[in-house]
Amino acid sequence: MLDIKPRDVQVALIAAADTTILRSRTWDRLKFEVEYSLQRGTTANSYLIKADKTALIDPPGESFTETFLHQMQESLELQQLDYVILGHVNPNRMVTIKALLELAPQVTFVCSKPGAIALQSALREYQNLLKIWLPRAEDTLYLGNSHQLQFISVPTPRWPDGLCTYDPATRILFTDKLFGCHVCADEVFDDNWKALDEDRRFYYDCLHASQSRQVEVALDKLAAFSAKMYAPGHGSIVRYSLSRLTHDYRTWSQQQKEQDLTVALIYASAYGNTATLAQAIAKGITKAGVGVETINCEFTDPAEIEAAVQKCDGFIIGSPTLGGHMPTQVQTALGTVLSTAAKTKLAGVFGSYGWSGEAVDEIESKLQDAGYRLGFDTIRVKFKPDDLTLQQCKESGTDFAQSLKKSKKFRTPSQPVSNSQIDRTAQAVGQVVGSVCVLAAKRGEVSSAMLASWVTQASFNPPGLTVAIAKDRAVESLTHTGDKFVLNILKEGMNVRRHFLKPFAPGEDRFAGLDTQDAENGCPIINDALAYLECTVKSRMDCGDHWLVYAVVDNGKVIQSTGMTAVHHRKSGSHY
Repeated sequence: MLDIKPRDVQVALIAAADTTILRSRTWDRLKFEVEYSLQRGTTANSYLIKADKTALIDPPGESFTETFLHQMQESLELQQLDYVILGHVNPNRMVTIKALLELAPQVTFVCSKPGAIALQSALREYQNLLKIWLPRAEDTLYLGNSHQLQFISVPTPRWPDGLCTYDPATRILFTDKLFGCHVCADEVFDDNWKALDEDRRFYYDCLHASQSRQVEVALDKLAAFSAKMYAPGHGSIVRYSLSRLTHDYRTWSQQQKEQDLTVALIYASAYGNTATLAQAIAKGITKAGVGVETINCEFTDPAEIEAAVQKCDGFIIGSPTLGGHMPTQVQTALGTVLSTAAKTKLAGVFGSYGWSGEAVDEIESKLQDAGYRLGFDTIRVKFKPDDLTLQQCKESGTDFAQSLKKSKKFRTPSQPVSNSQIDRTAQAVGQVVGSVCVLAAKRGEVSSAMLASWVTQASFNPPGLTVAIAKDRAVESLTHTGDKFVLNILKEGMNVRRHFLKPFAPGEDRFAGLDTQDAENGCPIINDALAYLECTVKSRMDCGDHWLVYAVVDNGKVIQSTGMTAVHHRKSGSHY
């Protein structure tokens, strides 16, 4: 157990004597965004450049306001603070920004035009103090001592006000939401960058996979600067793996473009809640091997929405409810969809609301009246989504993607086939057999399970095993490094197996109706199993359409001394 505060601010010089990082850290999970679901904690990175003029880049959200301001006052007389540079503006930062403005009313905020609009809207009571500078592409901000900051606009659907900052004096590129990850540790730099691979990929998949087109544009813009370090908003500073991570981002973005099927995910968000739902749905779609183009209709030209709807294989629309109605931008986007999208395209609806949800109901009604088929039950969320709701959104996204694949005949037919119809190689692969098990996992309030037969012992010391998990399985998101699960080894017979062969609705309790108990690691033991093993995930390997998960066995027990282990025999290695 780490002997540290649950919240602290780590201060370190990162270049020369005038560029400092203030890492607001927590080892607890922060719940305002989907990507925190791995529960490894996080850092919210702020940067202080002190020269003739002083600039603060990216103050943290309200979870860290008190500890951050205390540390700031130890590092700097706030009356000496000249600029606050904002890589993006969101409601979560407003508590800290308001406190800074009260303590240092002389500051000038530097942000993009969409950021300025959001800032002015949130700080109406401070209009007499608020000073904002909107840098153009050719503008620089001279702080003295060779610090001549340059600014790069990097808008994305989730962060339409995205702004990166480059300092030629130190060759540091302050990248905000790009190149980060959510891990809380003492290392300021990426000394052990290989150990960050899984977390960096998960961060990209959650935040950027659904806006990969805009990420590629941002990468092209950033390539014009000779950076030797990336200073992201979360995680360690990228110094030793800069080229590798840049290459990974391009590769991952290209993979999204190459998907055979695509979904247009169109939404607007008043307070960030609908955007969070959109992010979770997009994660579920992309994990199933279907591409997503996220479109924030508040900042997207109608012609661009029309083009996206025409080329997509399915579309999903999300909206908040404001004054009993959907926002004007959503109404316009819905009109574009109704006049453009073929009736054969799969549709989906979601949204959040405060006191009523008329907007979601109206969108659903108009799509159904027009003859569109919905790919999942409409998602309605009051106020802020919790863990269970986000899991439901991910599973709904995966179901939507699987329905698209089925309608386009991308899946191998599941009906029995004769030996003469099976490719010889696939027939040979099918002779590899495995024990039939139920992998049961739980993290916080979220639990899931799947029937698994691709299981084998992998090591003696420590005792370990591997499980192959399809990327589109709901339980996959609960099997990252450090996660716990129970492998319930089934006996011959169909009782438990039949239960897990049926389809489950998004968010449905997989264990309802079964006799279970909690293992020491908190995951469900099925009492009708032959035996069980309590496991901890140690590593994962990307294997095409599956993840190969290696886990060590922490504990185990034979529940029934009689009975034979169930084994799965197949005719073909091309499907389960």
